[in-house]
Amino acid sequence: MGHTFAAANPAPLGLMGFGMTTVLLNLHNAQLVPIGAAILAMGLVFGGMTQFVAGLLEYANGNTFGMTAFMAYGAFWISLVVLLFLPHWGLVPASSPALLGSYLWMWGLFTAIMAVGTLAASRAHQTVFFSLMLLFALLGSAEMFAIPTLNVIAGYEGLFCGLSAIYLAAAEIFAEQFGRAILPIGLHRPAPLHRDDLVAHMS
Repeated sequence: MGHTFAAANPAPLGLMGFGMTTVLLNLHNAQLVPIGAAILAMGLVFGGMTQFVAGLLEYANGNTFGMTAFMAYGAFWISLVVLLFLPHWGLVPASSPALLGSYLWMWGLFTAIMAVGTLAASRAHQTVFFSLMLLFALLGSAEMFAIPTLNVIAGYEGLFCGLSAIYLAAAEIFAEQFGRAILPIGLHRPAPLHRDDLVAHMS
């Protein structure tokens, strides 16, 4: 007798990796905690490598959007840690404010493209991506124009962005476990009980 294989939904893992790391880093940007090894380790392992793995799993599920988002933002966190460590190791000079601002704005441009894609998904997805687009714009502008206050504002906005991703991850975990929506995410069309992640149906 044959058995039907049901692939697990990797989106909550990727969202948690993104959300928790974003919250931790932006506690620093908001000047609530100093930079430290906990932030860098989280960025490298959970925000970076774990998100990258989630993207590979989304590839196996045939989800182009999820694959692109998780692998790209996983690469972002890894590149950010590398960007900080290369000058520390004396391998390359530190990036100028203009170069670092350009780096952040390029990620903002990428996020803007992904944010448009979430218009076919839930309101919760849109909240995560549009708030992330604003976060990159603020951080890039803070570096480019040497406005430290913008960095602090970005920190608080980043806390909102990260917490919104954690909320969405929790909503998807609960929906999988209980077979029904527990936390509202602003669906605008019916979704299967055990696949609440509309992004999985966008590709």
